[in-house]
Amino acid sequence: MKNLVILIGRIAAAPETRQSGETSITSFTLVTDRPKIVDGKAVKNDKGYTETLAEFHRVTAFNGLGKTIQQHCEKGMKVLVRGRIHYTKWTDQQGVDRYGCEIIA
Repeated sequence: MKNLVILIGRIAAAPETRQSGETSITSFTLVTDRPKIVDGKAVKNDKGYTETLAEFHRVTAFNGLGKTIQQHCEKGMKVLVRGRIHYTKWTDQQGVDRYGCEIIA
């Protein structure tokens, strides 16, 4: 069994880097498209093209890879991300359980 994800999309905003101790953490949002499906069929527009819906993925990279992303990637750039899905759970200030999902590149 393997936790593997490969996404191809565009960077939604400039990557952000922060430090946690000696670890550098770089994050960005990746936008991918998927076909719009209604009644089990892909919806086509007036020109015959398939309509799409945007999906947003939070991507995190550490240390060397994060530094490379920060130096060479910018908003709008098309990239391929290979990584694993990481789920998190936390309790907010009101005591409500919250959940998150990110791709660790």
